[in-house]
Amino acid sequence: MPSGNGWQGDVLRDLRSGAEQGTQGPGGQTNRASAPDRALPAQGAEGQEQHAGHPDGRPQQAGYQEQRQEQQAPVAYAPGPRPQSGPGSQLLADEGLADALRSKPRHGESVAARAARALRRTLSSSAAREVAEITRTAAVLQQPVTTGRQIAVTSIRGGAGKSTVAALLGTTYAHYRRDPVLFLEADPALGSLPVRLGAKSLRWTTSDIADIVKPAMSLLDVTGYLVQLPDNAWLLPASQGQIGVMLDSKAYERAVVALRRYFGVMVIDCETLPAEVARVALAAAHGRVLTAPATPEGITSTFSVLQWMRGLPRQVIAGTVVVLTELVPHSGLDLDEAARRLKSTGASVQILPYDRHLAAGGRVHTELLAHPTREAAARLAADVFQISLSQQRH
Repeated sequence: MPSGNGWQGDVLRDLRSGAEQGTQGPGGQTNRASAPDRALPAQGAEGQEQHAGHPDGRPQQAGYQEQRQEQQAPVAYAPGPRPQSGPGSQLLADEGLADALRSKPRHGESVAARAARALRRTLSSSAAREVAEITRTAAVLQQPVTTGRQIAVTSIRGGAGKSTVAALLGTTYAHYRRDPVLFLEADPALGSLPVRLGAKSLRWTTSDIADIVKPAMSLLDVTGYLVQLPDNAWLLPASQGQIGVMLDSKAYERAVVALRRYFGVMVIDCETLPAEVARVALAAAHGRVLTAPATPEGITSTFSVLQWMRGLPRQVIAGTVVVLTELVPHSGLDLDEAARRLKSTGASVQILPYDRHLAAGGRVHTELLAHPTREAAARLAADVFQISLSQQRH
């Protein structure tokens, strides 16, 4: 087991501090909601507001802001400042470069694979089991919360699919839930989350918001500083695509404290460990996602980190989900056995299968994901969310 010196010692102190402070907010009760009639996430119209309810008939569920108002005395409302001045809006990609990069996105699996799967489903009795599984997953994902859940996604090396996993998680929550979802980017080093989410332009950043949002501001005031996404989801990028932009831990903490009351779920795309902001985010999060490539090196190094984490307070590793991301098809590794060994440390483990659409590296179109990928994303989101709810009881 690693000794705890160096960056691991820093993480140890941060996580112990977070555990001592506790993660339980006001209330701490959860209630089960009904399952939707649609199982898999689907992209809505670009920039469409859905505050009043979904047009596809998904069941109505009390919003996060409404639950907060029921539990707290009303606060005299004073409209907050509208974002009329500040940093200039920046295109995510140069116009000429964007034209060169424009291409038709591929489906996650081939036509032959889709046809074979449809045939197997028709000839077997798996349809009923699939519907039952979808219903169970939806019931978990739709549980109301009394405090915003913070879910931090990180990795111990680059290229592990960290931003891809963050995009899949947040998109799944936004699809199933009725309360607003925030993607908060805490990786200013040219992170790929805005690209994965299809943002066209960026303006305000995490550092900017830290000193702008005030308690008297409404959700409508706050979202004026954010990038709107489909399904009542919002993005706060860490930079405007500029080299050398910094985000210090104090600014990150102020931004999270200011924003957490407005959103039922915050998915935080962190820098890779041992970055300081990543350590702070992990210490304060209700759920922690550690992405690792499904390669011999990725699995071995992840096992070492999990072994080290066993020396931390029990809720740290119990609140961690490892995601093994397949970077190539048919790697030949026995991922089920690898997952079993990783689970022996006390962490939860999920496998994200190879997907041609995700491998292309552009915007994630959920309707183009392979069926196994969408199932895996829903299972992962439910696993992480259930863990985040159990963490509030510690």
